[in-house]
Amino acid sequence: MMTEFEAYFRLGFKHITDTNGYDHILFIIALCAVYYLKDWRRVLLLVTAFTFGHSVTLALSTLNIVVVRSDVIEFLIPVTILATAIGNFFYRNPSTLFNQAKPQYLRYLLALVFGFIHGLGFSNYLKSLLGASTNVVTQLLAFNLGLEIGQVQIVLVVLILGFLVTNVFKVRKHNWNLVVSGVVAGMALSLILRIDFL
Repeated sequence: MMTEFEAYFRLGFKHITDTNGYDHILFIIALCAVYYLKDWRRVLLLVTAFTFGHSVTLALSTLNIVVVRSDVIEFLIPVTILATAIGNFFYRNPSTLFNQAKPQYLRYLLALVFGFIHGLGFSNYLKSLLGASTNVVTQLLAFNLGLEIGQVQIVLVVLILGFLVTNVFKVRKHNWNLVVSGVVAGMALSLILRIDFL
């Protein structure tokens, strides 16, 4: 029999990997598009910043400490995707983690801030599941861990696909980044234009 922890873990994993709610997947793709497989440490640091951000607001919003209109969040999430994708067009991969420090750290800071916004989006789904539950902390932890495992899998797929395209099919990394980021930007713009919250 599945424990409550396992149930919420699976819900978190399913939520981040569900192609019907692909906005979060698009953001992860945009976040990783500029990196090589060998840059996995940088990607891990970047994803950790995003994780920390959305963990904080997921908890605060689920516990009703922070309340933001859901239609505003639905608008801001694709804006974060579009901004990340556009930023990719101008990205230059530094040779070391601390080279070109400002652009690199700015990317981490944006991942953290955008994580805050995505956490508010996750919370709308989680709050509808929790209801009047009294075991919120355990459920939050399990859901968040499920999100992270799903997120790491998406990162691996993006990095491995990028490796295959650039090393097996000999596509220039810059061109691959432009294609991926362009597709993501177009899809994000489409999501933005569909939302009417005013």
